[in-house]
Amino acid sequence: METTTDDTTFRILFLGDIVGEPGRTAVAELLPQLKQELALDFVIVNGENSANGRGITPRICIALMRAGAAVVTTGDHIWDQKEIIPYLPTEPRLLRPANYPEGTPGSGWIVLEAKKAKVAVINLQGRVFMGQQLDNPFPLITTLVEEIRKETPIIFVDFHAEATSEKVAMGWHLDGKVSAVVGTHTHVPTSDERVLPKGTAFLCDAGMCGPENSVIGSQVEPVLERFHTMMPTRFGVGRGRVRVNGALVTVDIATGKALSIERVTRYWTEPGA
Repeated sequence: METTTDDTTFRILFLGDIVGEPGRTAVAELLPQLKQELALDFVIVNGENSANGRGITPRICIALMRAGAAVVTTGDHIWDQKEIIPYLPTEPRLLRPANYPEGTPGSGWIVLEAKKAKVAVINLQGRVFMGQQLDNPFPLITTLVEEIRKETPIIFVDFHAEATSEKVAMGWHLDGKVSAVVGTHTHVPTSDERVLPKGTAFLCDAGMCGPENSVIGSQVEPVLERFHTMMPTRFGVGRGRVRVNGALVTVDIATGKALSIERVTRYWTEPGA
């Protein structure tokens, strides 16, 4: 059954970390159907694990956009595929975290003109347990949002972070200032979706778009070997049925405030598998 919408609301689908070839194939296959079923106005995907589980390539980014993604966000694995470095400045719809130092290739945010309204997307990375000394995302995004709101009140934030406390704190920090804060990075979906008191939709982690029978997207046996022996082990991407996880946020166009947020889960199995 298809959902209908009107000119006062704007529906954004965000899909969590895409893992390897199984994840990106599932997303490409399911997005056209989801666009009709959910009456989507805008699609954002996190592609930072889409190249064999680590990083993203120009070819994969182009394929995700052709499949229906308006913006591709990333995270701490953005630099893992070296060919992405010269590509980032050429494709503004591919974001790296905004709190990298000034002069880093690419951008951490974008404002796009969609059919109904202008939409801003911001990519941020947390600092707790992440192993990278990036700029503090809290004061940075305060200033950034003030500038972006001069163009549009519809602002979606992908906060790529490990610690749930840091993600929850960011939700409260931005309540009433952005339309949605949705977390990525852990690959495990949380069940805490809600609209905060001042109108910001929040979900601690959207989960992943990757193989269900895996360890957060990786093959099970190599991961078990690593935990047993603590020896360096190469992890491949798992196979089999793919679970596609994300969040659907409905926003009031006039105010940018979220009206609702709901988790979205779909399954895809490779034909013949």
